[in-house]
Amino acid sequence: MTNVRGGAAAPDEPFQLSLLHGFPASAAAAGPALAADLPVARVLLESSLPHLDRPFDYSVPAELDSAARPGVRVKVKFSGQELGGYLLERTADSDAGHPLVPLYKVVSPVPVLTPAVAELAGRVAARYAGTVSDVLRVAVPPRMARLEKDFAPGGLLDAALFAAANEGADTQPAAPPSCWVDYHNGPSFLQHLAAGESPRAVLSALQGFGDRGWPRLVAESVAAVRRSGRGAVVVVPDYRDLDRAEAALLELLPAGDVARLTADDGPTPRYRSFLRVLSGAAGVAVGTRSAAYAPVHNLGLVVCWDDGDDLHIEQRSPYAHAREVLLLRAAHEGAACLFAAHARSTETQRLVESGWASPVEAGRAVLRRTVPRVLNTADSFEQDRDPLARIARLPGAAWRAAKEGLERGPVLVQVARAGYAPSLACERCREPARCTACNGPLAVSGPAGSAAVPVCRWCSVAAPGWRCVHCNGDRLRRGATGALRTAEELGRAFPGKPVITSSGDRVLATVPDAKALVVATVGAEPVAAGGYAAALLLDGDSLLRRENLRAGEDAVRRWLNAAALVRPAADGGLVVITAEDTAGVGALLRWDPSGYAGRELALRQELSLPPAVRIASLTGGRTAVEHFSQAVERALAKQDIVLRSAGPAPLPGAGAASAGSPGAGERRAGEDVRTLLFIPYAQATEATKAMRAVKAAAAARRTDDPVQLRLDGVDVL
Repeated sequence: MTNVRGGAAAPDEPFQLSLLHGFPASAAAAGPALAADLPVARVLLESSLPHLDRPFDYSVPAELDSAARPGVRVKVKFSGQELGGYLLERTADSDAGHPLVPLYKVVSPVPVLTPAVAELAGRVAARYAGTVSDVLRVAVPPRMARLEKDFAPGGLLDAALFAAANEGADTQPAAPPSCWVDYHNGPSFLQHLAAGESPRAVLSALQGFGDRGWPRLVAESVAAVRRSGRGAVVVVPDYRDLDRAEAALLELLPAGDVARLTADDGPTPRYRSFLRVLSGAAGVAVGTRSAAYAPVHNLGLVVCWDDGDDLHIEQRSPYAHAREVLLLRAAHEGAACLFAAHARSTETQRLVESGWASPVEAGRAVLRRTVPRVLNTADSFEQDRDPLARIARLPGAAWRAAKEGLERGPVLVQVARAGYAPSLACERCREPARCTACNGPLAVSGPAGSAAVPVCRWCSVAAPGWRCVHCNGDRLRRGATGALRTAEELGRAFPGKPVITSSGDRVLATVPDAKALVVATVGAEPVAAGGYAAALLLDGDSLLRRENLRAGEDAVRRWLNAAALVRPAADGGLVVITAEDTAGVGALLRWDPSGYAGRELALRQELSLPPAVRIASLTGGRTAVEHFSQAVERALAKQDIVLRSAGPAPLPGAGAASAGSPGAGERRAGEDVRTLLFIPYAQATEATKAMRAVKAAAAARRTDDPVQLRLDGVDVL
């Protein structure tokens, strides 16, 4: 298929006329014989150009009548080019008023785009002011022609798997007592699912390991909805969570009923699983963010695990979040919702406080016997025992916890940064060490030899003769200690004990229950089958001091995710955190994710910051951004809508990177800037519609430089 990504030839007069009338240019006065029934096909082009983001009418030749069904991939002629697209529907006539160009080719007879997914793609594009084609690029995997013969009309349709999926609900053995009984509202949630209803819940899961961990909770909810004869979609952040969720589902459901959808498996396995779901052979789709669009038949439940993880955000336009995709889908198809995590994001807290979803939490008695004991080295008691604890990277309490934990099993050590010394500073004046070529940060990747030479993390240029531009000093100190350096220090502190690292390019999914130190960066903590004996959460202040609106929320989420991998306090489980006594640390000590999320949401509502409002980010050249924002303001002014804005301002870090370098003055004249628009939810529909229209008009005129439009980006504040 041909995709239009960068631009198109300058539009001529027939092309402009075709856009006005809604049909392709170069319409032939006479053509092949047309289909006798419903001779007009509405086709959505595979093009990222915003002004082509709508269906176009084509005639259906008689020879393609049987193959040209709604949902199939087609090829069409458009303005002298051959483009791919999807046939959305067949109609009896067209309102174009001119002869239509015939369909050029039906690429595949398999209707890969279902009406429900097509509707969902339109809703996602509208919410994020993007194009439907960009959404479908994520929703529908690339075609693997050799797999389609068994799924085409009249094919084999994988009958064995289909039969196993349908018989599974009656042949499964009795399940052990449900893990949901430990949670308030948990049993009733399952009962509503099994009865064919559509409850909505936000679950605060306690354990992250063992047979009562979060994968089992998710699997039991899916099994309940399958008993009602409906399908389910489960979305997780990465392949490690996917492996655990899939294994838990296969314990309760037949193998043929579960389809794994992730691009990490490669195009052929992904497309095979997609076709199984499309045909109805599999009733449960589990995967990473693209699985949110899986064409599950009779959808009854959507599940999102750890929605606060930024891996749920699509990295290509329109940058949709899997949580929002699932919310839109559940609303359209009348499905139940389950958002589960150890922590609670401010977005799901907003759903709870608005009454849209019910909280599912464990009582304090259950919590005390399930979670580990948490100790903070910055509290007054520990400070009196160890006056140097505030400045030591491994205070005495943390060292004792590690030593005692190693007598019972593995000990987890969470650090904030990967590498050896991921940032360096001048030893004399403490200014960050920067590269003389690009002004990027310098780092050291190893303890000795050539690796000890500082290297720029941006351009990889070595700086063996570095000197500080502020004080002319030539000696460096570590500004931060990475996972490799931490592992080296712990190896010396605990001689004879094995040290395992999980960070960077080598992230482990599991570790054995042997007595060992496991050093992992945040988000890369492997799972021990029997749980960790202890966990040390180092560099807590580094996480809290990040210049981001969600720094505290994200730190609490990462701490709880790591602490949930530790054994209960009754089994000796202990978590030691080294951070200042803040609200986030207090939430960890009390194991109160909902309380912290409620506090954060209240502050955001008071300041009118996300998620209390929506936010749009306009990024590009100064002139283009100003023209774009002014056009949006004019469009909204007609509806008496005025949005709060901030900017335009230079992108963070852009000024520092260009200062003092050759040509800095010329670059500053054309620097990229960013303008932020804060959108109340009551005005979000009109605002996004206006931004989408302005984006399409700007793309058609091509008079300004392109402007990147992102809605609800988590990294812009």
